[in-house]
Amino acid sequence: MWRLKAVRHKVHPQCGNLEEFQFKRREYEKALRKARKDQLLVSKRLLQEEGDHEGMEITAEVLSKKEVVQLFRGIQQSGEERVNALRDFRRALRHKETQHIFVKLENSMHLLVGLFSGSNAVWQLEAAHCLHELSHSDEPSIALACLPATPYLLTYLSGQSAKFTELCLYTLGNLTAESEAVRKQLLAQGIVPALASCIQSPHAAVVEAVGYTLSQLLQAKEAPEKIIPSVLESGVTSHLLRLLQSDSEFGIGAAIECAWCLHYIISSNANTNLLMVQGAVSKCTSLLVALGGAVASGTTTEGMDLVISPVLRCLGNLLANHGMESCREQMRDSRVLVALCAFIQGFLQQRPSVARESLWVINNLTADDPVFCSAVFYLNLVPVFMQLLPFSKGINIMVLRLLCNIAEKGPVYCQQLQQREIFSALHATLRMAEPEVVRLSLELLHIIVASIPQVADEFTEKGISALEAIQYNSDEEIRLRASYILDHYLHKHSQVNTPAV
Repeated sequence: MWRLKAVRHKVHPQCGNLEEFQFKRREYEKALRKARKDQLLVSKRLLQEEGDHEGMEITAEVLSKKEVVQLFRGIQQSGEERVNALRDFRRALRHKETQHIFVKLENSMHLLVGLFSGSNAVWQLEAAHCLHELSHSDEPSIALACLPATPYLLTYLSGQSAKFTELCLYTLGNLTAESEAVRKQLLAQGIVPALASCIQSPHAAVVEAVGYTLSQLLQAKEAPEKIIPSVLESGVTSHLLRLLQSDSEFGIGAAIECAWCLHYIISSNANTNLLMVQGAVSKCTSLLVALGGAVASGTTTEGMDLVISPVLRCLGNLLANHGMESCREQMRDSRVLVALCAFIQGFLQQRPSVARESLWVINNLTADDPVFCSAVFYLNLVPVFMQLLPFSKGINIMVLRLLCNIAEKGPVYCQQLQQREIFSALHATLRMAEPEVVRLSLELLHIIVASIPQVADEFTEKGISALEAIQYNSDEEIRLRASYILDHYLHKHSQVNTPAV
């Protein structure tokens, strides 16, 4: 996050004032941070049993209404005939058309919920699987039809069977994704305290399922006002943070789900001071340092990038919301910069989004703390950043922003950048086609030559020709900025240093 000025300056048409130009960038960054709090699209999970691949494939043809009615009659029987009908019906419910026919049949859901809540364990399990198939529908009407089952789904979360608890959790998570009415009823029935209890389970699969169900709740549009306050009060956040470990006994899956839950909480407008008190910054930092070491040593495991992304967002948004002043006590390890650079280099080609998120966190670190800016030089990371300038997809833009952050700290920092041949890098970026790259390159150049005018003559004729070419750019602001730098710093300085003939 860039620190905003207390007084807003008016922007003149000439765009000559460096502070004005920087203010516009900070305003843009404010909007960027808000946009970066985006959420993943709601997804649903469909659990499969060990025998599913052999005997539970989706049927080749959709059942007719007559065939659905016939299956329903089989469910109304007893004994083995009912069990076989439920199993066939579970397979048939993977078709959307069958789902709609079934829920419209008289007493269909009443019977299914009755079997689910009954005492026969075999019928109960098969009915649970049927409900799970229904919950996977993307139709809100199907979720509403399952409402009578929600009290039992919540009750069974405290059962003895971990597999049955897991099945109920994923069914609840799927149901909450589509319908606000379902979420409202589940909140009234106590789903948040139930999840807070389940997350303390010793079973990894149950903990991961809790994370999934909670993440579905936290993505709801009404979550900031109606759900997140309850979640914060429930004590579940301390367990989410506890599970952010690279070597957790609960596995990478649980860490991924918990990290996304924390992201949705942090990126909301809710009060996240509790998370700060619980050590969220240090937890995120420690995990990133550990994962960075694994990436750097080439010992990555499957799914590691999937946990890195939400943790990066958590840390980046905590920095944006609270600033370095509040986070400093929990974040004293400069190794996080090394870890972030490891992510950038390790995932740049295959997962550029991870590299971009890593740069965004470095962006927020360097915006508010000269110590981290100094660490960039101490760790010799500027050459790493400059190697990224040819990359598009927002990579080079992020690099230029963090270099501007560093240059803004004053002449000493500008001198350090100049000594690391930043001018040579700007020769190339000023000629790029993307307007934002050119705009930020101009700002970086302006900050440096305004801070230490004596280095202006080192920009060379090659750089000056790039600026002169920009004066034909279609963007008026860019043209004016290039002209201003030429007239007030480069041409003027070169005239002063030209020997008399």
